[in-house]
Amino acid sequence: MCGIAGFYKSQENTDTKIKTLKYMLSRIKHRGPDQSGIYLSNTVGLGSVRLSVIDLNTGTMPLSNSDETLWIVFNGEIYNYIELRKELLEKNHKFKTNSDTEVVIHLYEEYGPEFLNKLNGQFAIAIWDKSKQELFLARDRVGIRPLFYTNVNDAFVFASEIKSLFEFPGIVPKISAKALSEYFTFWTSLTPNTAFEGVFEVPPGTYMTINANTQSISKYWELPIFKPNEYKYRNVDQAAAAFETIFNDAIKLRLRADVQVAAYLSGGLDSSITTSYIKNISPDKLQTFSVGFTEKDFDETSYQNIAVSYFNTQHSSVICSSTDIAENFKNVIWHSETPLLRTAPMPMSLLADKVKDKGIKVVITGEGADELFGGYNIFKETKIKHFWARDPESKYRPLLLKKLYPYLPFIEKATANVLKLFFGYKLSETSSPIYSHLLRWNNTSRINNYLSPKYKETINDYNPVLKVEKELKHKLDGYDYLTKAQWIELNFFMSGYLLSSQGDRMTMANSVEGRYPFLDHRLIEFSMSLHPDLKLNGLNEKFLLKKIMNGRMPESILNRPKQAYRAPIKSAFSLEDLPEYLKSMLTNTKLNDYGVFNPKYVSQLLAKMQNNSQVSEIDNMAITAILSTQILYDLFINKSIPKLAETDLIKFDKTIIE
Repeated sequence: MCGIAGFYKSQENTDTKIKTLKYMLSRIKHRGPDQSGIYLSNTVGLGSVRLSVIDLNTGTMPLSNSDETLWIVFNGEIYNYIELRKELLEKNHKFKTNSDTEVVIHLYEEYGPEFLNKLNGQFAIAIWDKSKQELFLARDRVGIRPLFYTNVNDAFVFASEIKSLFEFPGIVPKISAKALSEYFTFWTSLTPNTAFEGVFEVPPGTYMTINANTQSISKYWELPIFKPNEYKYRNVDQAAAAFETIFNDAIKLRLRADVQVAAYLSGGLDSSITTSYIKNISPDKLQTFSVGFTEKDFDETSYQNIAVSYFNTQHSSVICSSTDIAENFKNVIWHSETPLLRTAPMPMSLLADKVKDKGIKVVITGEGADELFGGYNIFKETKIKHFWARDPESKYRPLLLKKLYPYLPFIEKATANVLKLFFGYKLSETSSPIYSHLLRWNNTSRINNYLSPKYKETINDYNPVLKVEKELKHKLDGYDYLTKAQWIELNFFMSGYLLSSQGDRMTMANSVEGRYPFLDHRLIEFSMSLHPDLKLNGLNEKFLLKKIMNGRMPESILNRPKQAYRAPIKSAFSLEDLPEYLKSMLTNTKLNDYGVFNPKYVSQLLAKMQNNSQVSEIDNMAITAILSTQILYDLFINKSIPKLAETDLIKFDKTIIE
């Protein structure tokens, strides 16, 4: 796993270009502390910092094809590279290394952009084609690995992280008001937007070509969805057999590495499944890791202990307190580069730090299972609301919603009328393509009320929910309620938030690579072809997975109540000994200086939290959003992070100048 950066058509001289690449790569050296290198010509500059996992000795980038007409820098892993290498050898390709990176460059030479469909992996790719004088960028199907770009003067600039872009001369960062309105609605921006004006992501499942005439973007993969008459699997036994075949191979491929591979074991169903399959394939002692909390409402340590005992793993855990969250929140924002509405990424960073401390570079995790197999409460909520909407005056149907949120006290005690008020938003609009998320997005969008008049004026009448509803009106027409809800979760939340803020950014901040077998594209395509009842059976989530794992994990984990992964907010940001830096971000002085939020409304929110008033989930998200955005502004706009000193700069292990 690595970090990559580069540019096309920079007008600077060679020495300045080398210096620019050095600064860009030094900002993201946490992504690749083992090796670094650059390729430079009159037209293009490519660079990488490498976390060596496969072919430790000869895989240093940039790498070329045999006649050096193509050059590549690459962030990711291609799990089926051995099979693809064999295919290329049969076509007379010659290799100088044993790396998956070199396989990628030869695949591009052989097949052009179509080669992307052959890859099983997670990746961000940059290839310079000398013959065409063309830069090629590509990102994996679901956006596991990040890739950003911008234009400054006549130059096109790209990098694995936005902070690397900002080391390029002439770029002036600016917070995007419209993007904030998206973050404060969806928890993420709408691709390709980011929190910064003029900075974009290469969307998941797409590639770009940049040359003297154009910057074009093309989709090579999108989430497959099936209408009710198109489901491929309706029988649980047939579906179970197909899952076993695909998932077993997905795990096997993700165990390929020239370093030790560990796993997260949270005490939940998903990580227990991955651990079970790993132990079946490789019975050797497996190192596992988990995070617990000092606050009982968030802690799953008892289930983790059960899982560790059952699977007999060599386990390490870390305990996270509210103080830990507050003290490390600034660092989390530095690495996530986005506003956050939850503190959940911080414990994941703490966990990855523990993995690094044990000398492990690679962990297998369970991300994707909830999205693919109906694990989230929002899927159940949608099912209940469809049922309720058929008899909107029912006194009993809304009571079903109590089953979903036992960890929210006001829901547990709520009457039917209270539940109607809370959950009844646009209850009858079941034909909306975004029906499943209307309530969530309406509630979350209240955070926009805290924005300053200036930012509200910039946003004007832009309504991101209406924009999405209009765009999806025909795309999701005719699909079942679960498919529509899954499409939204997989295309918005998973890549934009889960895989970014809780996944790639927190692991790579600690030079650790996460691997996600549930996100093998074959498994994604399989899961989307299942009849909904095989995923959400009644209100029993992950029905197929539970059937498959019956007898293969502890009963107490298999059938435990669903507990969403959360981390403390109110206790973290209401501490009397809140770090001075965080306190300063919430002062009227800073709020006025940065101009993003209305100081009066922020003060009212702080008073509510400090007076121990009834603090809602929206209040918690609002204080997190405000604080994280203030920090984001301070770090990237106010540039409070010190400039890189000479001692901070990396030394290149490989330099190619043409």
